[in-house]
Amino acid sequence: MDKRDLYDSFGDMEQQMQQMLDKMAQLRADMTTVLEKNAELVIENEHLRERMVEIENEAPKKTTSTTTLSKSRQNLEKLYDEGFHVCNQFYGKRRDDDESCVFCLEVIYGERA
Repeated sequence: MDKRDLYDSFGDMEQQMQQMLDKMAQLRADMTTVLEKNAELVIENEHLRERMVEIENEAPKKTTSTTTLSKSRQNLEKLYDEGFHVCNQFYGKRRDDDESCVFCLEVIYGERA
Protein backbone atom coordinates (compact mmCIF):
# COMPACT_ATOMS: atom_id res chain seq x y z
CA MET A 1 0.00 0.00 0.00
CA ASP A 2 1.55 3.25 -1.05
CA LYS A 3 1.27 6.57 0.76
CA ARG A 4 -1.46 7.92 -1.51
CA ASP A 5 -3.72 4.90 -0.93
CA LEU A 6 -3.09 5.12 2.79
CA TYR A 7 -3.94 8.86 2.79
CA ASP A 8 -7.11 8.19 0.73
CA SER A 9 -8.12 5.39 3.15
CA PHE A 10 -7.79 7.78 6.08
CA GLY A 11 -9.82 10.38 4.18
CA ASP A 12 -12.57 7.83 3.45
CA MET A 13 -12.56 6.65 7.07
CA GLU A 14 -12.74 10.26 8.29
CA GLN A 15 -15.71 10.88 5.99
CA GLN A 16 -17.46 7.74 7.25
CA MET A 17 -16.79 8.76 10.86
CA GLN A 18 -18.26 12.22 10.19
CA GLN A 19 -21.36 10.63 8.66
CA MET A 20 -21.66 8.39 11.73
CA LEU A 21 -21.31 11.40 14.02
CA ASP A 22 -24.01 13.23 12.06
CA LYS A 23 -26.29 10.19 12.34
CA MET A 24 -25.57 9.94 16.07
CA ALA A 25 -26.40 13.62 16.54
CA GLN A 26 -29.67 13.16 14.62
CA LEU A 27 -30.52 10.06 16.67
CA ARG A 28 -29.81 11.96 19.88
CA ALA A 29 -32.11 14.80 18.76
CA ASP A 30 -34.83 12.31 17.80
CA MET A 31 -34.40 10.51 21.12
CA THR A 32 -34.72 13.79 23.01
CA THR A 33 -37.93 14.60 21.14
CA VAL A 34 -39.36 11.17 21.88
CA LEU A 35 -38.47 11.39 25.57
CA GLU A 36 -40.04 14.84 25.88
CA LYS A 37 -43.22 13.63 24.18
CA ASN A 38 -43.25 10.56 26.43
CA ALA A 39 -42.95 12.74 29.53
CA GLU A 40 -45.84 14.91 28.34
CA LEU A 41 -47.98 11.84 27.70
CA VAL A 42 -47.17 10.37 31.12
CA ILE A 43 -48.29 13.61 32.78
CA GLU A 44 -51.43 13.80 30.65
CA ASN A 45 -52.19 10.16 31.43
CA GLU A 46 -51.90 10.83 35.16
CA HIS A 47 -54.29 13.79 34.86
CA LEU A 48 -56.77 11.69 32.89
CA ARG A 49 -56.63 8.90 35.46
CA GLU A 50 -57.25 11.40 38.25
CA ARG A 51 -60.19 12.81 36.28
CA MET A 52 -61.57 9.30 35.74
CA VAL A 53 -61.44 8.66 39.49
CA GLU A 54 -63.30 11.94 40.09
CA ILE A 55 -65.95 11.01 37.53
CA GLU A 56 -66.33 7.51 38.96
CA ASN A 57 -66.78 8.99 42.42
CA GLU A 58 -69.48 11.33 41.08
CA ALA A 59 -71.23 8.61 39.05
CA PRO A 60 -72.97 6.85 41.97
CA LYS A 61 -74.56 10.14 42.96
CA LYS A 62 -76.12 10.51 39.51
CA THR A 63 -77.22 6.91 39.11
CA THR A 64 -79.06 6.72 42.42
CA SER A 65 -81.87 8.88 41.05
CA THR A 66 -82.27 6.80 37.88
CA THR A 67 -82.04 3.44 39.64
CA THR A 68 -85.18 4.26 41.62
CA LEU A 69 -87.08 4.59 38.35
CA SER A 70 -88.69 1.58 36.77
CA LYS A 71 -87.35 0.34 33.46
CA SER A 72 -90.24 1.92 31.53
CA ARG A 73 -89.72 5.30 33.22
CA GLN A 74 -86.00 5.08 32.47
CA ASN A 75 -86.93 4.60 28.80
CA LEU A 76 -89.24 7.62 28.95
CA GLU A 77 -86.47 9.63 30.62
CA LYS A 78 -84.09 8.65 27.84
CA LEU A 79 -86.58 9.78 25.17
CA TYR A 80 -87.13 13.02 27.06
CA ASP A 81 -83.35 13.62 27.29
CA GLU A 82 -83.12 13.07 23.53
CA GLY A 83 -85.51 15.98 23.06
CA PHE A 84 -88.96 14.36 22.69
CA HIS A 85 -92.16 14.82 24.66
CA VAL A 86 -93.37 11.82 26.65
CA CYS A 87 -96.52 13.39 28.09
CA ASN A 88 -100.07 12.58 26.92
CA GLN A 89 -100.60 16.01 25.37
CA PHE A 90 -97.56 16.13 23.05
CA TYR A 91 -96.21 12.56 23.01
CA GLY A 92 -93.56 11.99 20.33
CA LYS A 93 -93.26 15.62 19.27
CA ARG A 94 -89.88 17.30 19.43
CA ARG A 95 -89.35 19.74 22.29
CA ASP A 96 -88.45 23.19 20.93
CA ASP A 97 -84.95 24.22 22.10
CA ASP A 98 -85.09 21.36 24.65
CA GLU A 99 -87.40 23.38 26.90
CA SER A 100 -88.73 21.71 30.01
CA CYS A 101 -92.21 20.25 29.99
CA VAL A 102 -93.97 19.99 33.34
CA PHE A 103 -96.31 17.30 31.99
CA CYS A 104 -93.40 15.13 30.80
CA LEU A 105 -91.56 15.53 34.09
CA GLU A 106 -94.73 14.52 35.93
CA VAL A 107 -95.04 11.38 33.78
CA ILE A 108 -91.39 10.43 34.41
CA TYR A 109 -90.85 11.44 38.04
CA GLY A 110 -94.39 11.83 39.39
CA GLU A 111 -95.81 9.62 42.14
CA ARG A 112 -98.00 6.81 40.88
CA ALA A 113 -100.10 4.51 42.98
